[in-house]
Amino acid sequence: MNGRELRQAMRDGRRVFGTCVTVCQPGWAEVIASTGVDFVFIDTEHMALGRPELSWMCHAFTALNVAPIVRVPKPDPYWGCMAFDAGASGLIFPYVETVEEVEALRGASKLRPLKGAALGSALRDIANLSAETTKYLGKRNASSLTIVNIESQAAINAIDDILDVPGLDALLIGPHDLSINLGVPEQYGSKTFLDAVSTIILKARERHVSAGIHWSGDVDQHISWTRHGANFVVHSSDVTLVREAVAGKIGAFRTALEETSDKENGREVAAPEI
Repeated sequence: MNGRELRQAMRDGRRVFGTCVTVCQPGWAEVIASTGVDFVFIDTEHMALGRPELSWMCHAFTALNVAPIVRVPKPDPYWGCMAFDAGASGLIFPYVETVEEVEALRGASKLRPLKGAALGSALRDIANLSAETTKYLGKRNASSLTIVNIESQAAINAIDDILDVPGLDALLIGPHDLSINLGVPEQYGSKTFLDAVSTIILKARERHVSAGIHWSGDVDQHISWTRHGANFVVHSSDVTLVREAVAGKIGAFRTALEETSDKENGREVAAPEI
């Protein structure tokens, strides 16, 4: 899907599927596109990706009709505009907790390239713009997706006000940070965590805003959340999926050949947290 198609699918409440991509190598985009994903999630908050690499990835996936959605390092409209200039189809602001942060995201994604006092005036009331400017901005940003990470109790407390902001396309739950903020670090089966995820998904879908969770755990759990309303499905990452596939194959060899692994002998290399 291109950005316009992805946005329309999400506005229609249809399910869309993607994964986090961290590898910037020739040919890798084609490999990912061949899996049937609708979009890719490119994370510049936790991954060491510079502007040239990000732009290369965005343009490569766009050429393959896979919409690139970029999470910027912090909820800052200037970072957001840089991501769009690099070729992003959608923008994710991390750790959003206030309406003001969502409005800043809206300005970067729906009213780009308007800036300064004119942008502030338009955010207060779009009628403050001329008819020509309104038409131009609507056409210019028709494919731009606006997504916020919900990762704290403060964000959940403000969720009704956040969902009131016009033009919001999706809420994306960050499970790791959310679990820590809720006082149940990495206890993804706890009632506190599960209730929070359910609340976020249900609140968003009631308002016809897409919702999802970036989940690298049990597939059955992710399917369960999807059946209960999550339609922005961001599953795992290229690094994690390759690690799991290789570990499974090598484990099968070791089991069949009665070998032991370095992990069983006390050596284990951890994958990066995303």
